Parts: sequence; C-alpha cells; structure tokens
Amino acid sequence: MRDELLGMTRAVRRSGGLAVAAVLGLLTARPPDRLSAQLPAQDTIPTGYGTLRRDDVAVRITTDRVDIQVLPLREGIIRLLAPDTYRSLSTLIRNRQGTIDSLAQQVGTRHPTLVLVTFVGLLPQARFNPEDLNLASGGQLFRPIGIAPASATWGSYQLGAQEQASAIYLFDEGITLREDLIISYQTRSTTAWSRSVRILDQERTRVEARTRASAPPQ
Repeated sequence: MRDELLGMTRAVRRSGGLAVAAVLGLLTARPPDRLSAQLPAQDTIPTGYGTLRRDDVAVRITTDRVDIQVLPLREGIIRLLAPDTYRSLSTLIRNRQGTIDSLAQQVGTRHPTLVLVTFVGLLPQARFNPEDLNLASGGQLFRPIGIAPASATWGSYQLGAQEQASAIYLFDEGITLREDLIISYQTRSTTAWSRSVRILDQERTRVEARTRASAPPQ
C-alpha cells in the first residue's frame, strides 16, 4: 500500500491538471471491480479463432478537437480479435520492437504494458498532446514511460479533419487491465474498458469452444 501511495504521489506531482483530479476522484469514489476479470499477460488460446473487431473493444474519448481510440496490446487481448486484425497488430508490434525495447531499457522496465493510441482529427489543424493521456489501475495513476510513433503524422501533434496519428504507448508493468481501468485525456475520463472486458470474456468462452470443436479426435 505504501508503494502504491508513493507511486500515485509521484504521478500526480508529474502530471497535475484537471484530468488527474478527475481520475483520482473516480479512484476514491468507486470500489474496485471484480478481480476475476483480469486478463493474463500470456494466453494459451491459439491464434486464428477470434472474431472481434478493433472497434468492438477499443475505448474512445472524444474532445472538441480529436477522437482518441485506446487499445491495450496484451497478447491475451489481441488473440481474441479477427485473424487479419491480430496479424496487423502483431506486425505493428514486431516492426516497432526495437524502439519499444530501447524505451523500456531507458526507464528500467523489462515488460512494459503496451497500448495502441490513435488520435483522429475532428476539424482542420486539430492539435493534440500525447503526454496528456493517462491510465489508472488498481488505485494507482500511470503516465506513459515511453511512446513509439507508429505513423508518419505523429510528430507534428496536429491533424487535419479525419486525419489519424497512432503510436504504441509504454506504461509500467503494474497495470492489470482489469475492469477498474480508467483512461483519461486532459479533462475527460472514462471507465468504458469495463464493457470491453465483458466482451472479451464472452469471446474467450466462444474461442475456447471453437478450439475444442476443431480439435482432432483422440
């Protein structure tokens, strides 16, 4: 508990602002959700059996300038997506692995939590601030410890209408991706990941059934 409080204090000191206050309010106002919904870092489910689309589970936050889509890239999550989506995300991670490893090494994290974040412009010259996106998990606030750009449009921090910019965010490995995950950007926060966890749990059950049905007889 002491370590968690120290971690939250450091995060609050680094970030500040209304979004942090809003997230801390959510952390103290609502009890933790079911711990049984935690998604494992590794997954024994084979690839090729998922049917979910990215839009089915990605969390969205919308401001007056940008729409933000957030999708954790843990293997136990992306294996439940449709095969072409899984291959696309796996390829993205593999192509950025060198940058991810370098960023993780710089901050001394061996197994960072990877999250794909996509900003979409809602009007011309829509500016965004990558550092303003935070996560809260298990009563602790997390700021990104590294960002690996995944599109050429990332560096300008400005988008045209419907233009996109994506990056893989690195967070400390203490994030559990349970139902109590809170995602925030500037003054807005959302607990919509709890809905995504339920969808993923349902798909996991269906994938396990498909796997058993396709297994050769003994």
